[in-house]
Amino acid sequence: MKYLVHICRILVGGLFIFSGMIKLNDPLGFSYKLQEYFSSDVLNLPFLDPYALGISVFVVVLEVVLGVFLLIGYKRKFTVYMLLAMIVFFTFLTFYAAYFEVVKDCGCFGDFLKLKPWESFNKDLILLILTLVLVFGIKHIKPLFGKFPTTILALLGFIGSLWFGYHVLMHLPTWDFRAYKVGANIADGMVVPENAPKAVQEFTWTFNVGGENLEFVTDGSYPTVDGEYVGVETEIIEEGYDPPVKDFSIETDEEDLTAKFLAEDHLVMVVSYSLEKANEEGLKKMKKVTDKAIENGYTVIGLSASGTETKQYIKETYNLNFDFYLCDEKALKTVIRSNPGILKLEKGTVIQKEHFNDAEDLELPALENATPNLDFTLKKQLDSIMVLDQKYRKTGLNNENFKFQNKIDSTNLVFVKAIFDKHGYPGKSLVGKPTNLTAWYVIQHSWEIPKYLPKMKEAGKKGELPFTNVAMMEDRYLMEQGKKQIYGTQGFVLNYGKENATDIIWPIEDIENVNKIRKEAGYNNTVEESGKGMYGDNFIFKDYSLDEIKKIEKVNYWMINLLKNK
Repeated sequence: MKYLVHICRILVGGLFIFSGMIKLNDPLGFSYKLQEYFSSDVLNLPFLDPYALGISVFVVVLEVVLGVFLLIGYKRKFTVYMLLAMIVFFTFLTFYAAYFEVVKDCGCFGDFLKLKPWESFNKDLILLILTLVLVFGIKHIKPLFGKFPTTILALLGFIGSLWFGYHVLMHLPTWDFRAYKVGANIADGMVVPENAPKAVQEFTWTFNVGGENLEFVTDGSYPTVDGEYVGVETEIIEEGYDPPVKDFSIETDEEDLTAKFLAEDHLVMVVSYSLEKANEEGLKKMKKVTDKAIENGYTVIGLSASGTETKQYIKETYNLNFDFYLCDEKALKTVIRSNPGILKLEKGTVIQKEHFNDAEDLELPALENATPNLDFTLKKQLDSIMVLDQKYRKTGLNNENFKFQNKIDSTNLVFVKAIFDKHGYPGKSLVGKPTNLTAWYVIQHSWEIPKYLPKMKEAGKKGELPFTNVAMMEDRYLMEQGKKQIYGTQGFVLNYGKENATDIIWPIEDIENVNKIRKEAGYNNTVEESGKGMYGDNFIFKDYSLDEIKKIEKVNYWMINLLKNK
């Protein structure tokens, strides 16, 4: 019995310390798991949600301390019976989660090791047996050292656990086992390999046949039954491949920009799962760090699950010079254990991540396209103009919205003209990216293209404005003049509003070399691919001549209002 107790003592103490340290490394993550247990779908104890972090720290510190106490033989009765109480509670919890299938991962070993509920229950059952051996053989548990050294070791274990928990809360977990750790590529983490195992599901269909409910089991196909459908239940027989990165996105209300931003060479990303709960001092630090990043040539964005109004309020309150995009709250909590937190990425790979307390440690060496003399006041004004420029275009330009948007466009044009007179084109070196597109949008939505196109071309050649935007504006101008376009960026609808309406690419000047010209301008796709992007995969490109369009189209085909209202 004596040797059995010693073996169980080492196993139980070691496992409690290991499990506790894994969770103590990430107490915020464990608190999120506790909130999952507290939810109405599991234990239905939502009143404990506000205390989840405190409970998390208490439980994991106690877990580590009891493991240390057991190994050194400190206060054996207190230690053994507390261990017994904890393992009984954990065994009940894991059994409840497994039996009622309410939690997919118990959270016993954090993100280090994912255990399914029944696996976790079996682990706790074995641990319970080992602990019972300690209860019955408690007399064989002796201190390893004298009373004073044992007390000192116990105190050091307790203080060390508290310090470590506090340290990771004020900074970030020392060991990061998540899919967003430094060195991980977020885009790659979303990919499901072609040969990945698929989930095996069983569908149990219920039909009323002749007044009797009968069940039919299939692999998903709808059964051929001469009866009235009642319902269906699904059961996962075998789990399929589960990609490590889930529910991560960078979105606006209109489009998904995930691929675009994860392809950026140098991206700084501010993450706040909830801007309402974000640390105020942390947001102030983000202002300082992100301004430096913008000046040094980095693309800066924010990610949050908060609503549009909250995002705009935070941006204005803290004078932030970047936009927040939408992402799932749970995904953002996984990205970084800080609200707010900040990451540096290169083509989707995480290079560095910092808690808001350490935000100023983010390494931001100046890039080749650094813009150290940005006019942040002008940048903020142009950002506001960009919001107004898209205000009604986002919701659709019906007759009423079209009138409102016209008034906004006229006001925006006056402001942008004044900027041109004072600064020339407000490009990247003056207001940074993507604010350098604002003036282009305002002119593009006006009748002033002929006047400002030469200045746009000059800005494009100098790199102040993407040349692809210059090409688009020039093509638009040429089409308005009834001339052939150069880059093939403009589409048109023949017989607009009629049953035989046809989507086309406006006639192109040098059709044989257009794709070469497009590539030189900065486009990564052909004119044929561009057409499919505009009109769908079924679009077939045809090289129309101006004469052909004149014969088909019975109106002045270069009237821009047809395109503006489309």
